Amino acid sequence: MKLASLKNGSRDGKLVVVSRDLKKAVAVPHIAATMQYVLDHWSSLAPALAEVYQGLNHGTVQDEFVFNEQECESPLPRAYQWADGSAYVNHVELVRRARNSEMPPSFWTDPLMYQGGSDDFIGPRDNVEVVSEEYGIDFEGEVAVITGDVAMASTPEQARSQIRLVMLVNDVSLRGLIPNELAKGFGFFQSKPASAFSPVAVTPEELGSNWQDAKLHLPLISHLNGKLFGKPNAGVDMTFDFGQLVAHAAKTRNLGAGAVIGSGTVSNKQGTEYGTSIDEGGLGYSCIAEVRMIETIRDGKPATGFMKFGDRIRLEMLDAEGKSIFGAIDQQVVAYQAP
Repeated sequence: MKLASLKNGSRDGKLVVVSRDLKKAVAVPHIAATMQYVLDHWSSLAPALAEVYQGLNHGTVQDEFVFNEQECESPLPRAYQWADGSAYVNHVELVRRARNSEMPPSFWTDPLMYQGGSDDFIGPRDNVEVVSEEYGIDFEGEVAVITGDVAMASTPEQARSQIRLVMLVNDVSLRGLIPNELAKGFGFFQSKPASAFSPVAVTPEELGSNWQDAKLHLPLISHLNGKLFGKPNAGVDMTFDFGQLVAHAAKTRNLGAGAVIGSGTVSNKQGTEYGTSIDEGGLGYSCIAEVRMIETIRDGKPATGFMKFGDRIRLEMLDAEGKSIFGAIDQQVVAYQAP
């Protein structure tokens, strides 16, 4: 099943069911008006939505219309919780090696996670507004899940059973602000502006064999200014699966339905010590920071710049037939204009 939220002037958007090929959609106000309402009543409403989804795919639903990704909010335009992990420890290791800092062994057994802002997600085709290029603007291509209610101290197995939907993320980072924030010992805040999620959120069952062991085993494709930047496989080199990440978030607190948990930047070693760029015949990267880290390790300083106003990032994931699964996050970075 595929679900989306269309812009309608409200804070939470209008829930629609989207066809498998992302060409058609239908509103379902008789079932639920918003995505959050569905998540709050998943066990009773999901079967009815699944029936609509099957009818939409078979052409037996009335009032269908052409689905336009440009009209989408993020599936949850706002959420009660957004916690982002760092499940690809290769990414973490690169960050620390570039700073000549040893990585604690615990990073391989205990996930890193920070709590991001969830009151103001932006749409998958909305501009990324930033006050200054000096902030060091970067994209981060990730996978995320939306959960049902997760009880405190749930095991990873219990947490996996509460994964309702899967989607892609552009977790925007302002690299120039990160060092000073981390130096305070209190984590990210100003360096993590609003994130954007894919137009469509998908049930794990819809992903078929590509969803195994609570991991999504497909390449996450990124294009920076129209040029292929990365295609690392999200199921490879993922040290912690989504069950482990959700359980980590719920260790000392309950998670309410609609909690969003991210994977962190998708990163593959690709059989080499650091991974390899697309230009060098490798799988590339899911953020500019990794390229800069490798340049620093190899050459003593970074050569690749961060994003500038006017730059565009596109994130997408394709099925075996080359068709988009979640729709595309396609965003331009622009200067913020105060209202």
